[in-house]
Amino acid sequence: MMMAFGDFVFSLNTIAYQELQRQTDWRHPSSSRVGARPARQFVGPGDDSITMTGRVVPEFGDRWHLDNLRAMADTGNAWVLVDGSGRVYGQFVIEILSENGSLFQKDGTPLQIDFSIKLTRVDDNLTDTLGTTGATR
Repeated sequence: MMMAFGDFVFSLNTIAYQELQRQTDWRHPSSSRVGARPARQFVGPGDDSITMTGRVVPEFGDRWHLDNLRAMADTGNAWVLVDGSGRVYGQFVIEILSENGSLFQKDGTPLQIDFSIKLTRVDDNLTDTLGTTGATR
C-alpha cells in the first residue's frame, strides 16, 4: 500500500501514483503603510493540498479505479489520508481529478491513462481525523 484515502488504496493493484506534491500555505495579510513596507500579521494556516500524478496501464492497474475516485468525489465527503507507513495527513476532499488517455485501440480504449488528482485538507486539527473514515465536512 502506498497511500489510503478513505477506503480507496493507492497501490500497484489499483492505481499507483508516480509523483506526490504537497503544498501548505500560511496566511499573512498585509496592511498598507505610508512610507514603509506593508505591515503583515500571521492569522493562521491556509490551504494544505496534495497533488498525485501517475499513469494507468493495463498491466499495472484498472482504469475503472479512477471512476471509483470520481464516485467518492461526488459524495462531497472528506476522507482520511494515510500513507503506507501509517502517517495520518488529515481529512481531505477531492477537488480535481483529471485523466488523459493515449495509445488507443480500435474501439477507442486507451492503453495508457495519465492522471492527476488534487486533494485539499478540510479538517482543522489532525486529532479530529483519528479513527474516522468518510467523515462529512
